[in-house]
Amino acid sequence: MAKYHLIGIKGAGMSALAQVLHEMGYEVRGSDQSTHFFTQKPLEALGIEILPFDRNNIQKEYIVIASNAYQDDHEEVREALHKQVEFYRYHEFLGRLIEPFTSISVTGTHGKTSTSGLLAHVLGSITPTAYIVGDGTGRGGKNYKYFVLESCEYRRHFLSYFPDYAVITNINFDHPDYFSGIDHVKDAFQQMVLQVKKAVVACGDDPHTPFLTASCPILYYGFQEHNQLIIKNLKRDQMGTVFELYYQGNTLGFFRIPMYGTHHVLNSVAVIGICVLEDMDLSHVRRLLPTFQGVRRRFAENRWGTNIIIDDYAHHPREVQATMEAARNKYPDKKLVAIFQPHTYSRLKHFLDGFAEVLQEADDIYLCDIFGSARESEGDISIRDLLHKLPIAKYLTRDNITCLKEYDSSILLFMGAGDIQKYQEWLIAEKMQEIKNVDYQQKK
Repeated sequence: MAKYHLIGIKGAGMSALAQVLHEMGYEVRGSDQSTHFFTQKPLEALGIEILPFDRNNIQKEYIVIASNAYQDDHEEVREALHKQVEFYRYHEFLGRLIEPFTSISVTGTHGKTSTSGLLAHVLGSITPTAYIVGDGTGRGGKNYKYFVLESCEYRRHFLSYFPDYAVITNINFDHPDYFSGIDHVKDAFQQMVLQVKKAVVACGDDPHTPFLTASCPILYYGFQEHNQLIIKNLKRDQMGTVFELYYQGNTLGFFRIPMYGTHHVLNSVAVIGICVLEDMDLSHVRRLLPTFQGVRRRFAENRWGTNIIIDDYAHHPREVQATMEAARNKYPDKKLVAIFQPHTYSRLKHFLDGFAEVLQEADDIYLCDIFGSARESEGDISIRDLLHKLPIAKYLTRDNITCLKEYDSSILLFMGAGDIQKYQEWLIAEKMQEIKNVDYQQKK
């Protein structure tokens, strides 16, 4: 039985992969930095060992898989190459892993995690399904039929996959540290669709997907009439969103989802599209869609006193806009307070005006320091540049986090792909301390 060592095991994709391999019966361990990440909780629950980085972790009996966040100069990667152990990058290994399954690659600039999570939920409730979702969750089994894989366009990593199906939620410019512009991004997606075996399911309302050419059929979905899957009669209520779906001119009936926001409707129709192509009983799909509990760090809600805290991974202007739209749709009568942490210097620099434009739609705005990444720890821009574009915004730190306690019956929308959760933790800690002080005074 193979044994695996994962370098950077706390990464969202790597954590999910470790869970998949463990559930397939393999011995799995990994290494990472000591900082606590939410992705390590499921690893600890499964008893998967997490070691500190050390070149001595690399041993001949382990197949080594490295996160793409760590380059060849990392001590463990360098040792693996030196010892000539069996070694793969994350995306290279996944390309091999999905081969025995009916594989579905979920990609797009935005919405990959929510869509792959929903698809895994629906398919997995109908038949055994393996999956790797970008919120750090994974499931595995050797005799499962389907494998749902969230796949990223960054550095064209998704070209390591030759899936049976591909879902494309949208094509936008992102990752300015690699892509030079939208044409560069479109070229990557064009190469990707040529590797799909059975069919592509793509959002036809996106301005760029209709120009893709593939050697397999492309099923387009959206609100516009040129699509094969057309969304009509959309309504929102206290339980979520209801819409009617037409396929090639014939109604498939009404579907309900427990989410708000146009992007969630589109993501749900992408899932239905896969089920249509696989000739599944849509009555099962209709029953399962409303039971979806969401994915981690995507519009995750918690009540905090009279307020509602929403935690979301949004880190691109379009994602911020979509998340704020969903919050407005669900809570139209509440004040919307946006707390935003930019992710990477290059992204903030390129989309500075875009972030300023969408954030100003909030009632109040708080901005946190930029969160870098393993591949980009500094840059020639700071949060002050965005503050300058948004005169009404305030700079949020640990020292002034108490200002958020002044809100009542409001939406506190925390957005960012870094460690913005620490701001929520600081806020909750302050509130708990306040309660303790009140209790102490009352006891006196």
